Amino acid sequence: MGSSGDEKNEILLNVGFIGAGNMAKAIGEGLINAGVIRPTRLYASAPSEAHLKHWKSLGINTTSSNREIVTNCPIVILAVKPQYAQDAISSAFSDFSNCAHRPITLVSILAGQTIENLEEMLYEVLQNKTLAERVNVIRTMPNTPLLVGEGCTVFSTSSKLEQLDPQLETVFDEHKDVVKKIFSVNGYCEEVSEYLINPIGALSGSGPAYVYQIIEAMSDGAVKLGVPRSMSYTLAAQTLLGSAKMVLQTGRHPGELKDEVCSPGGTTIAGISAMERVGVRHGIIEAIEAAFKKSEELAKKKN
Repeated sequence: MGSSGDEKNEILLNVGFIGAGNMAKAIGEGLINAGVIRPTRLYASAPSEAHLKHWKSLGINTTSSNREIVTNCPIVILAVKPQYAQDAISSAFSDFSNCAHRPITLVSILAGQTIENLEEMLYEVLQNKTLAERVNVIRTMPNTPLLVGEGCTVFSTSSKLEQLDPQLETVFDEHKDVVKKIFSVNGYCEEVSEYLINPIGALSGSGPAYVYQIIEAMSDGAVKLGVPRSMSYTLAAQTLLGSAKMVLQTGRHPGELKDEVCSPGGTTIAGISAMERVGVRHGIIEAIEAAFKKSEELAKKKN
């Protein structure tokens, strides 16, 4: 994308992060690296100064107060662990009346927490329907490759927008455009129905961990045969990168591309046979299903 001085691409709203962990860093650094927002428009809060040291080095505003994030930012990204969601929302919105004139979009990157759960948490704090309507919830499922410009994010918006007055709806539509830009400047971003968030999270949200494990295993296999470790990591990672690009750029079925590599009676089909024998394909399917089930469990433990 363009430089921070490119008005067409630049985000001109303040964006705040409640929580300063790895995913928040990936999003924040990705925005800065893409040149679409100035560091001075970013805010981050965390209870420990140690968690904010890196953010400060980037020129980002830091604080230990979640309330300060809400006061300064119309777009607030909730990036704490799911079990801390209620506490984070309570501390951020406990004195929301001082900025009630400005609508706020709360963007959740929390696994398992539904829009309904988050809206209930907000109402428990605000205890006021009019105030609650001025906070719109967007639920996202990003992944960490955002940091290198190859992220994958899906998001869903609250159904309550359909019942709001047109002026408020217009503001939230503008916020949604900014949220999509936040996640699309460094990768793929698409709006989906909320029922797809958990299954997609099990695939692309958790997926990088599966891929890293595959890279490590491929490297181990090569090292076992005498290939130097550093070279084996590079070759394994580049092989996955190139193969992924083949799928994306050709639009062809992965099975078709696989068949082209497997010569009759050759080395590759022998390797595929060994993978099938130990159940690699089944293991990956099971991993995605297990991650999905965990997301469903987290949704039930909203507090």
